[in-house]
Amino acid sequence: MCRCSAQSILFAHANWTATGLLDKLKATAACRSLSDLTVGPTLSVSSKTVKDHVSRLLAIPGAKLLFGGDELPGHTVPEPYGAMQPTAVFVPLKELLKGCGAPSGGSEPTNYEACTREIFAPFQVITEWGDGDLPAVLKALENMKNHLTAAVVSSDQLFINKVLAATVNGTTYAGLRARTTGAPQNHWFGPAGDPRSAGIGTPEAIRQVWSCHREIIHDVGPIDDAWTQPPPS
Repeated sequence: MCRCSAQSILFAHANWTATGLLDKLKATAACRSLSDLTVGPTLSVSSKTVKDHVSRLLAIPGAKLLFGGDELPGHTVPEPYGAMQPTAVFVPLKELLKGCGAPSGGSEPTNYEACTREIFAPFQVITEWGDGDLPAVLKALENMKNHLTAAVVSSDQLFINKVLAATVNGTTYAGLRARTTGAPQNHWFGPAGDPRSAGIGTPEAIRQVWSCHREIIHDVGPIDDAWTQPPPS
């Protein structure tokens, strides 16, 4: 049995971005390469699909490409598959929320639908929020179609409790570290315990959301020297 966890969207408080978090993400992403398999081909989404999605997001007012956006240099991956650089697009929170809670299915997806679209590639949306924006962030979280894994990264236990109380996910990692990789295999994944993987959104999955325990993994440290060193060049 194995499990996976990939970050699709990052809601970063302004206090975190002020620390240079986005620059650190960019520097880490730049270390990924096809030669050492720290990034690789994607089978379920082509490079063109990812590029088109990036273009759609960059059409949102205030959006900007933080890093990536192009194919891996020198790759020989066949065209039907993907070979994209690790990519991140920043979208302002107020723009990301446009269409949140509205009926879906229009000819052109709303900003919210576009920003929360699941792209199975090395890609993520990043937005920033500040004091007073937490209700908007919680609204964005709870209107997502699939509540899989999430992480609440903070040293403020009262803040963590407030977010945990207002959100529902199959597995939630909470604390100053809140690492979502390398977790024990018995952790629930999907809608709070649906064992069939493909059952997201079905009546059976919905029933299991409210009829099994919720998995919350508290991860507060300690931080050893290996985590404080810059990534290898």
